[in-house]
Amino acid sequence: MSTATTLWERYQTWLYYNEALGLYLDISRMSFDDAFVASMRPKFDRAFAEMAELEGGAIANPDENRMVGHYWLRDADLAPTAEIKAEITTTLDQIEGFVSQVHSGAITAPNGQKFTDVLSIGIGGSALGPQFVAEAIAPVNAPLAIHFIDNTDPAGIDRTISRIGDRLATTLAIVISKSGGTPETRNGMLEVQAIFADHGLDFTKQAIAVTGVNSKLDRVAKTEGWLARLPMADWVGGRTSELSAVGLPAAALQGIDIRAMLDGAKAMDTATRIAELEHNPAALLALAWYHGCNGKGEKDMVILPYKDSLLLFSRYLQQLVMESLGKEKDLDGNTVYQGLAVYGNKGSTDQHAYVQQLREGVPNFFATFIEVLSDRDGVSPEVEPGVTAGDYLSGLLQGTRSALYENQRDSITLTVKTVDAFTVGLLIALYERAVGLYASLVNINAYHQPGVEAGKKAAAAVLELQTKIMTALKTATKPLTLEEVAIAIDQPDEIEAIYKILRHLHANDRGVTIIGNLGKPSTLQVSIVG
Repeated sequence: MSTATTLWERYQTWLYYNEALGLYLDISRMSFDDAFVASMRPKFDRAFAEMAELEGGAIANPDENRMVGHYWLRDADLAPTAEIKAEITTTLDQIEGFVSQVHSGAITAPNGQKFTDVLSIGIGGSALGPQFVAEAIAPVNAPLAIHFIDNTDPAGIDRTISRIGDRLATTLAIVISKSGGTPETRNGMLEVQAIFADHGLDFTKQAIAVTGVNSKLDRVAKTEGWLARLPMADWVGGRTSELSAVGLPAAALQGIDIRAMLDGAKAMDTATRIAELEHNPAALLALAWYHGCNGKGEKDMVILPYKDSLLLFSRYLQQLVMESLGKEKDLDGNTVYQGLAVYGNKGSTDQHAYVQQLREGVPNFFATFIEVLSDRDGVSPEVEPGVTAGDYLSGLLQGTRSALYENQRDSITLTVKTVDAFTVGLLIALYERAVGLYASLVNINAYHQPGVEAGKKAAAAVLELQTKIMTALKTATKPLTLEEVAIAIDQPDEIEAIYKILRHLHANDRGVTIIGNLGKPSTLQVSIVG
């Protein structure tokens, strides 16, 4: 039997197809064998059982004593309590009611005109999902154009506001923060409030809050009379929140069919509840990932969507996968340093970028090709006799896949019929489930993020140090060296941080004078201007 025949048989053996979903999944180009699959079956039996417990309302985030229930968002009948079911349905009705009033003009900007733009202020899961969805399926002539402030970068904020321009008076701001205390989101909100005030606009009449019930932000929005307050449930984590009040309002305001997104996710949830490896696409993905990185993150996952509209999918998956799976400890307290690095751009752009390394360089990855069968709405012209631009795109995907395989580089191919709201919903749900199953396979908690919290605490410590530095300089009777500053604030081991803080303040004309060679910190003397 020829190698080609054997490969064809392997392809047919491992090809998953679901007609209702319009989805194909091919893991045949991952180089696992039957013995590997047999060894994984007991792990999957446990993973399927744990996933069922999760959906049933088991505490999955012991750090915060929280359930993890993003699956209930698209099928409220599965919610473990009547209260949670009511919360889901009421919130969705509230979102659709508000959006309908905005679109009809029943709710307008203070000047009486219809809203023209949406300014979404959030970070992490409160930004990546909405950005991905907007790029993927927002209509060209959306009822409202969307813009994002997803960082605490002043120049980035200025650039976003400049794009809105004279439409600021008809811009609806959405502030998204579960706790209401996320520093980056708070900063973006305060910056935008100041910009609105500078333009003589009342931010409170053009803003809605998406936040936890009775959070700091919720209380502020209620007291100030914002246009609306939409609740974020504590059982929905940021990286799995796109199909909640985090992502649905922005999507609906752009004219995206959010019910179709939810239907797609619900259909995929049903398909991925099947407790049989060969008939569960999320389990097949998790199997391929485990083999691809030896269950230890030894190789990276490259995401290559061959469709411009899926450009941000790899960025969205970076948080979903890496924040979920990047853990120091396993569930038994052992140090394991788990994770799965994700990067990617799009095909065929990458034919001219890093595919050269993928084919011939360090074999430290496995690839996921994402194929979209439909080229466009309408008929494509021929760019060569009998060949369209879409044919080229398909050929480049298949050619790259073959070229990688010929050089013993593993790959997965995920194929969908088109990119629409239903498909985006099912893609989100597919990868959410695959992450959960993979986490079980490697015995980690996918639903907490202690490393993120550690970074936030470290940042707060730097800002506290900055306050102490400025206090010391204001009370000093002469310019101080960095060492003298450190002694004055009783932080002798923080000289490097002190140097970087002062350098930043000096560069931004924040009242700090620095004399000496900035490249030789020991020569510097610092003081307060005036």
